[in-house]
Amino acid sequence: MFDDLKGKVVVVTGGVTGIGGAASLAFAAAGANVFAQYLGGGTERAAIEAAGIATLKLDLTEKGAPEKLFDAALARFGRIDVLVNNAGSLVGRVQVTELDDDFIDRVFDLNCRQLIHCCRLAAKLMKAQGAGNIINVTSIAARTGSSPGGAVYGGAKAFVSAFSKTLAKELVASSVRVNCVSPGTIHTAFHDRFSDEAKREATRKTIPMQRLGVAQDCAGTFLYLASDAASGYVTGQVIEVNGGQLMA
Repeated sequence: MFDDLKGKVVVVTGGVTGIGGAASLAFAAAGANVFAQYLGGGTERAAIEAAGIATLKLDLTEKGAPEKLFDAALARFGRIDVLVNNAGSLVGRVQVTELDDDFIDRVFDLNCRQLIHCCRLAAKLMKAQGAGNIINVTSIAARTGSSPGGAVYGGAKAFVSAFSKTLAKELVASSVRVNCVSPGTIHTAFHDRFSDEAKREATRKTIPMQRLGVAQDCAGTFLYLASDAASGYVTGQVIEVNGGQLMA
């Protein structure tokens, strides 16, 4: 179905666990050469590497880390056709009245600053190649707001959505497409960490499909957006994957 992805080089940040891990495995199954950055991963990394996916442990919030990621991927495969910016996190639930600069910086460094630098590097590379594809992961929180304690995260993801649309306009003449995948409530370690069972169950009841998503529910959307044959006329879009939790 996505034959044009065979042989493509795909870099996935946060590409070992959760949604990123599912994306990495889906791209590998489609015949792509996948390079997955991770910071934590444990047992999931073994399954990723067993699928023939190259991995690199790297903290993307450190100065110069995005350059290290791109250098490593280029040294391994010689080019980058698709960049999936999936790395990000709520970091913690902090009420607005309790916010401090350190926490704000941590959220923006992880969800925005490193993504900007990865997009900057990819834009230069893909313009020189004459083609490319950038897929940024935002969140349903970008449009509905996060649940209490997640105000900075929701704002950061709204930034990702708006930034991606502007980047799409800048790169369209260079045959580089930029889009977003916007997951709803996907039951991964993310929600195990930041939402208790009662909160997850309350959310489930609000979803028309009556279940939380799983990471694999997002995988097909990444393949679709990365495939020029399937989505060659699609750029600057935010694709919602949420079981009907948000309809717009």
